[in-house]
Amino acid sequence: MNDTVIGILQTGQAPAPLKDRMGDYPDMFMRLLAGRGLDFRTYHVEAMDFPASVHDCDGWLITGSRHGAYEDHPFIRPLEDFIRKAYAERVPLVGICFGHQIIAQALGGKVEKFRGGWAVGPQDYDFGGETVRLNAWHQDQVVEKPAEAETIGSNDFCTHAALLYGDRALTVQAHPEYDDRFIEGLMETRGKGVIPDPLMAAARERLTGRNSAAAVADRIADFLKQGAKRRRTQQRQGA
Repeated sequence: MNDTVIGILQTGQAPAPLKDRMGDYPDMFMRLLAGRGLDFRTYHVEAMDFPASVHDCDGWLITGSRHGAYEDHPFIRPLEDFIRKAYAERVPLVGICFGHQIIAQALGGKVEKFRGGWAVGPQDYDFGGETVRLNAWHQDQVVEKPAEAETIGSNDFCTHAALLYGDRALTVQAHPEYDDRFIEGLMETRGKGVIPDPLMAAARERLTGRNSAAAVADRIADFLKQGAKRRRTQQRQGA
């Protein structure tokens, strides 16, 4: 067993036909981060299954969801409270898509349905001069970041595509855990009648299987492991 245990806070579910073939969101993150020195526990917070304490795991990863962070669902406010508590206690947080948005909202940012429409399929982002390509699936986005967050990834469509909150939180709007097969499946199960056909056709043409998911997974794992190590050191020093 690895030293670093990460709690996956599941805030949504994959469409049933895709879940049967490719697993649910926690499964995708476990595959993405496999071999990087992490173990996992899953809490289905969308169904109100919350950890008893922010210290139950060494760090937390908040998944994507079809829900809006600004919507009135029973799990939203408890999750925001959990985020603020973990942030205050310096338990490292990672958020992906909805997770990116709910962390920003909990810490004073603003999330809304973007008037520019949808981002679907492979998107290129500027990460400090490095081009990072990741699959995306969103209309909501962070339109105002929290004061303590630094924008570390962006493009013309999504200004705050990745945010870093010092050593406390790392969040990404796109989906490193979504492979091309899953994006194609989403277009079939959730895209039709919602996302313009020309936008989905253009996304299909960009699905080449080549992206930066592995590099982003390395960054996420390093952030979580370093945060967990730092907390253990502080706890020993304070003992």
